[in-house]
Amino acid sequence: MKKNIIAIGMVALAAMAMPSCSDFLDEAPKTALPEDKIYSDTTYIESNMQTLYKNWRSLFTDRYLWEQMVGTDEIQSGALQALKEDGGRRGSLDKYDALLTSELSFVVEQWEKRWPTVGEAAKIINAIGGGNLAPGTKKASLYGEACFIRGGLMMELAMLYGRIPIIDIGRQDQLGYGRQPLADVWAFIINDLKEAAIYCPTQNVPGRATSYAAQMLLGYAYMSAPEETGLRDFGKAAAALKTVVDGPFRLVDYYDLWDYSKSNTAESIMEWQFSCVWPDNNMVQFQIGSRAVQSYFGDGCYMSGYDHAVPTQWAYSDIADGGIWEDGDIRRDESIRYDFTYYGVTPTLDNITWEELGDDHDELLPHIKKYEDFRTDTHSGLGLNNMWYSGKNMPFLRLANAKLLYAECLNETGDTPGAVRQVNDVRRRAWEGSLPADKAWNESMSKDEFRTQVLTERVRELFGERWRKFDLIRTGRFLDYVSARNKWAKRSGTIRAYNVLWPIPLTEINQNDDMSTGDQNEGYR
Repeated sequence: MKKNIIAIGMVALAAMAMPSCSDFLDEAPKTALPEDKIYSDTTYIESNMQTLYKNWRSLFTDRYLWEQMVGTDEIQSGALQALKEDGGRRGSLDKYDALLTSELSFVVEQWEKRWPTVGEAAKIINAIGGGNLAPGTKKASLYGEACFIRGGLMMELAMLYGRIPIIDIGRQDQLGYGRQPLADVWAFIINDLKEAAIYCPTQNVPGRATSYAAQMLLGYAYMSAPEETGLRDFGKAAAALKTVVDGPFRLVDYYDLWDYSKSNTAESIMEWQFSCVWPDNNMVQFQIGSRAVQSYFGDGCYMSGYDHAVPTQWAYSDIADGGIWEDGDIRRDESIRYDFTYYGVTPTLDNITWEELGDDHDELLPHIKKYEDFRTDTHSGLGLNNMWYSGKNMPFLRLANAKLLYAECLNETGDTPGAVRQVNDVRRRAWEGSLPADKAWNESMSKDEFRTQVLTERVRELFGERWRKFDLIRTGRFLDYVSARNKWAKRSGTIRAYNVLWPIPLTEINQNDDMSTGDQNEGYR
């Protein structure tokens, strides 16, 4: 008999969230706590909640992050990964070729890593229930956070895979675990985030959701719901985002956002908490650093890595060269590394010519800089001496992002001048508080011009922060922009409109009683 991967994952995560076996060694033997006991006790729910956040945080670490970053017009795979690694399968995330299938491990693990967390959050929601909760109580806050987690992760799944199962414990017998109509999926996501906005605390410990974080994701959900669902609503999105923009946050110096000694700034609405100590390190530098640098200076150079995710030429070039960067914009050199000189020595490709990549060698072309962590460097004096231990906090939700989204909503609802003012607020920070007249956007620009320009502005502000793919999907620009600006997609020429979604993993289709081969996304096998 087929087994349901999603359901199995829900059980597995609940078990992981229980106290470890060592906790019981000094106690008399007891039978395992029944679920009704676990989910009626806020102490146990809190323990599970911490596990849920850690699991979501894991999607911002190691390979799981670059799997979501590449394949856009902003970031692509390094040449070795795109052309030679794993028999070419690694490069399929950029080339969108015949190797991008339902069996591709990168696609499978993005699916499988989310569902157990969704399922456990659903159990908490079902156990606590809404309606009669008093906002501000511990139980209400846990309920709100569980709604935030389920709604946020289901939104990511819906953006990546389209129609997905709905996990609602009280209706699971009715719903089953099959793919649900798109309108039902997005209505469910929006409702979760509305509940989260009501019940999440206004303040919380770093790395956990607040009502402001929930309002921001709710706004994004209203902006992202496919038009055919009838749920896309820029007015409602604007109302949610205005709550954030008018909230207790402020733009800080752009440099401070990437200073590991200044985590959780006044701009931060929610950021993932990391350190340089395993298992709380994120290992991102290993993915984004240069292999040519590593071959020259070793693992103890904070610029070292393996080129798993690198900027596209469009994303690192100046406007005069067909790219996005304007003279004087400080975000350029804070976001992207152009110079690999290390204590007076400039590396070359000499040590890696064996790769035989010819003109495709990109190990010394611009790389992602935002997440470089000097604490891992031999010269830091901390003794880490390995880029694997990188552990900067990762931004998730911050005020500049909220302001740019709010600006989109103002433009779509007829207030383009107001939208321009929001963007200019963000751009002013990019020129260190004094925006030159020729760099200020004109309030008389058209709605269509604003739509195009704000998407590029979001790359300047949010480069490498994992938003680009979602932005391209929700705005319908995915196919045109990726095919023109991603080197591997352009060269392959095989990207098609259906590639806006990833395939449903074959393991899920084969093992889920409520799915069949007919449930696969168009164009995939």
